[in-house]
Amino acid sequence: MSYLNAIKEAAVQRLVRQIVAIASNLSEEGFVRATYLAEALPIAPDQRAHVRKARELIRKKHPGMQLIQRALRHLSPNCRDHLVVNLFVNSIIFGQRKRALFEEKKRIKPPFLLVISPTMRCNLNCYGCYAGNYSKKDDLEVEVVDRVLREAKEMGIYFITISGGEPLIWDGLLEIFERHNDMYFQIYTNGTLIDRRLAKRLAELGNVAAAISMEGFEEETDARRGKGTFATITRNMEGLREEGVLYGFSACATRQNIEVVSDEDFVDRVIEMGCLYGWYFIYIPIGRKPDLNLMPSPEQRDLLRRRVWDFRRSKPIFIGDFWNDGPLVHGCIAGGRHYLHINSRGDVEPCVFAHFAVDNIKQKSLAECLQSPFFAAIRARQPFNQNHLLPCMIIDNPEILREVVLETGAYPTHEGAETLIGELHHGVRHYAKTYRKIADKVWQEEYSYREGPLIPRILIPK
Repeated sequence: MSYLNAIKEAAVQRLVRQIVAIASNLSEEGFVRATYLAEALPIAPDQRAHVRKARELIRKKHPGMQLIQRALRHLSPNCRDHLVVNLFVNSIIFGQRKRALFEEKKRIKPPFLLVISPTMRCNLNCYGCYAGNYSKKDDLEVEVVDRVLREAKEMGIYFITISGGEPLIWDGLLEIFERHNDMYFQIYTNGTLIDRRLAKRLAELGNVAAAISMEGFEEETDARRGKGTFATITRNMEGLREEGVLYGFSACATRQNIEVVSDEDFVDRVIEMGCLYGWYFIYIPIGRKPDLNLMPSPEQRDLLRRRVWDFRRSKPIFIGDFWNDGPLVHGCIAGGRHYLHINSRGDVEPCVFAHFAVDNIKQKSLAECLQSPFFAAIRARQPFNQNHLLPCMIIDNPEILREVVLETGAYPTHEGAETLIGELHHGVRHYAKTYRKIADKVWQEEYSYREGPLIPRILIPK
């Protein structure tokens, strides 16, 4: 980095810290002043528009203001500083510019984030686990992960999700967090291993957020994850809260539990437990004993969409809905468009749930993997529909997944992965056809009224 760029980056970091300090008085006036300062940051025009929109929502007493207040109260100074500098400054502000320069020079467009699963070993044995059929004998070496992260930063990627398996089993995890303390990490974890000692260590590192798996309340969580799991993660969340570490929930919605995890009582409960964010994923028939009957029905999937939007209007928590949020990101984000997945053997997959690959990160650089014929074939077809409520090539457009796998000779990354384009293909196509009838009607009535990131028409202020 040049001396001049170093000075500019230091100035931006000082300004961002000043913004956080002003917001920390937790008043509406402070938040509004902070948004005016944020507009002076070197951000893209669309990001500046988001800042102005945030100011408008603050003045309207949107629950988002309460979320910021909760975060400022909950996070330790070190965790708050890393969240702001690593995620918002390094990843979003500087990272965006760095990614654009890399694309200009190398003709390779970097994604926003990487998902890495360094191990598929786990201390639980949940039915329907999407990662349940991966080999448990293969762990990524620390040196491989370290090299990938260094290559990622050269591209402008500073946000990394760590999944598995149970990532906290992997011996090199804390070392990686420490080596790359300028990056921000989110770990998807079952939460059972986060004792007070580990919570304290995560607080010292500051650059890690934990997304803890829940299936609902105690009955639903223990039924899938084992008796006593809910009590353990409740206790461990309390330890994270006391140490000031950022954490949230991750819910796999199935036909059996979707009514529970999408209910207002559940969201109120996780807020009480200290969750500042949450992710919803719908069950995909891949991994351990794939079962089409565990998938939420098309009607249930749309119910989740509607309830999530209602929570966004009324609850002080950030919630993401991995499939139903297709309108916000213009369809599928896999195949390196915005993210990719590296599994524990090093196979580079387009998506955490699409278990096929043509490259292994141990033999090729990250840039070379992004240019693979497999990923190129996926990106050439994105978005797969003009209706972004149908974003997925696995369950909404299964013919696309089958087509690109056969076209490029992609191999299944574990035994049984091929069933998605084989024996399960007919059932998935039937699901896609049934859900399309609902999604097309909703898209026409609620979304297809303007360009840009789409939110339902009913949420647009009159």
